Amino acid sequence: MPRMEDILNLPVQDPRCAEFSAAHINWVKLEGGRQGGDDIALIPFVRVDDFVKGESSNPECPASFRVESRRKRPEGSVTKPRVDGYLEYTLYWCSYGPEDYREGDSCIGDSKSTKPASGKGSRPGRRHMMRGCLCHFTVKRLYTRPLLALIIYNQRRHVDKTGAPCHGILDRDAIGTRAMYAPRISDELRQKVMSMLYVGISLDNIIQHHVEVMQKQGGPQNRDDFLTRNDVRNMERSIRNSSHELQENDECSVKIWVQRHQKHVFYHQDNSGSQSFVLGIQTDWQLQQMIRYGNNSFISFHSTFGLKKLKYPVCSLLVFGSSQNAIPVAWIITSSFVGKDIHKWIALLSEKIRAKDPRWRPSAIILDNPSFDYNTIREAFQCRILLCAWHVRRSWIKKLFKTCCNFEVQREMLRHLGWILYCTRCGPNAMDALEEFMQIFVDQCAFMDYFKSKWLPSIDMWINGIKSLPLTMPESLAAIESYHIKLKSTLLKENNANFWPRLDWLIHTLTTGFLSLYWLDQYSLDTGYFENLQDKSLSANAWYHALNIPDVDVILDEQNLCHAKVFSQTDRNLVYTVWNPGSEFSLCDCSWSRLGNLCKHVIKVATFCRSRQVTRPLLSAQVYKQALLTLLHNPPDDPLVLDHTVLHVARLQQDIKALEELSNSGLLQPLASDLSSQMAINPLLFQHLH
Repeated sequence: MPRMEDILNLPVQDPRCAEFSAAHINWVKLEGGRQGGDDIALIPFVRVDDFVKGESSNPECPASFRVESRRKRPEGSVTKPRVDGYLEYTLYWCSYGPEDYREGDSCIGDSKSTKPASGKGSRPGRRHMMRGCLCHFTVKRLYTRPLLALIIYNQRRHVDKTGAPCHGILDRDAIGTRAMYAPRISDELRQKVMSMLYVGISLDNIIQHHVEVMQKQGGPQNRDDFLTRNDVRNMERSIRNSSHELQENDECSVKIWVQRHQKHVFYHQDNSGSQSFVLGIQTDWQLQQMIRYGNNSFISFHSTFGLKKLKYPVCSLLVFGSSQNAIPVAWIITSSFVGKDIHKWIALLSEKIRAKDPRWRPSAIILDNPSFDYNTIREAFQCRILLCAWHVRRSWIKKLFKTCCNFEVQREMLRHLGWILYCTRCGPNAMDALEEFMQIFVDQCAFMDYFKSKWLPSIDMWINGIKSLPLTMPESLAAIESYHIKLKSTLLKENNANFWPRLDWLIHTLTTGFLSLYWLDQYSLDTGYFENLQDKSLSANAWYHALNIPDVDVILDEQNLCHAKVFSQTDRNLVYTVWNPGSEFSLCDCSWSRLGNLCKHVIKVATFCRSRQVTRPLLSAQVYKQALLTLLHNPPDDPLVLDHTVLHVARLQQDIKALEELSNSGLLQPLASDLSSQMAINPLLFQHLH
């Protein structure tokens, strides 16, 4: 048996299952000391919650382990720490003990005044569930190894002081009572009921739905199946009495929220000196959705929302659900540009997900700002990076419709802006094309003033970003746009204007009512329940509506690709015109498009053109192709630069193959077929490898 000083030589155990229990771990008996004879094991500290959940799901003795005591030490507070010295110490005890009220009202001891073994007092309101269980364990986050947790299992069996089972199916006295099951409802059911209450489902409907589900599964199987009206009323009361304002001072209020919701915070940095405020939030449900929909799929950034009105802007990470709807799986709120501190939290988020599923890996990350350090993001997620210019297009179209009344001029200006952004008319100097654009449309003073002040300083950055990274297709951006509109309608309503300066209100709104809308949408899609209460705007975006337009309602002259016609699905006498069909800057004359949005007609025409291969490759595809061919046909003379270029082209070849996979999923339009062939037959660079 090892002694305590040998614990760091023990293997670190990290079971692959999402939740694990003592049965999944190889325990070692400890020799000597206060913990002599106890079982010990080392696990990653991030997996402690998974272990506690797994232990609570013991089929023979379902339980709920509560935190009986907790202590913390700051780093640097101990000069010579013991080998088992801790940064955090937590004692978990089965909720069926240690007091025993099965025989009478007295606590363990000789008199009623005697404190129970836990030192927590008489625990009013919980006496009925105390059955003297002695099962408990200690978790130490090691001082010298903060990433590891030492589990010391003091009593692994759910027994009372006589050594007999005191709850669960092994306890004969518990048969037919609630003591057969866990003492309280699970976190999953609590989150489910709270979400229902947040979206406005009544108590009666919640209970009725619960009864239907229980009957469908054939009767009660665990504590969750005994959900009562009192349970729901308690949660309803909790919501009614809760407030975003935990303290009058907003900064203190946020700190209290962070302390109370540690499991939902994956990164926190306070405002101090040169450091900006950063808060990364991800609930358990969001983590589940990121693992479910982000694996072998796409994760998109939606950054800097609310920059003008909210105290701090919100950056959302989105995954795409089964109906191509965007689901928020994390929020980052920061007082500075979100890309500034991205290196501090992006790796932590990735590690958190892989701690749950080591095989998890996204296919691509979609960025909406080329100034992000995409090498850091690529390294964290081990996948390719795509660029999205959705908000650039949206901003330009909205401003064009606001400042220019002539539709033909709007159309021509947008086409020129597309040429500038995608470098197709720029040659070596983008400023020449900009100058030409400003001279042609010099009479559009309002738009030119806006363009010069907001976009001119960053246009080079966007042009270079598009040369370096492939772009997403318009139909994949419909889900991001739908999310943006929903977020705006929730947070930026005028009746919320008094709350905009408060960060605690923003956090509370995102993690309660707003997130519950997405929970209900997914729950309805998965189970078929509450479809009448579903917010159709979450899943029925422009891409979804475009699927309902038949091909026969699209008229396209293949000899003249300047425009396409799409018949209205509600009024057959109405026909919409889509200009520049199939390009990133297509423009429709419908009312939804005139608001700057991506409409179903533009998306339908884009998919129609791609399926028939009747349009030229996308501007972004042409730019990416040109960058590859330039490397192939103009190898540098310097041998060091040449070696670097060879490696770069090899990686780009892999990107070409990967882009074909993305194209098959509908996210990207295929590059021109001649690109792959030229890459295959051109041996110019690769001759230098030998």
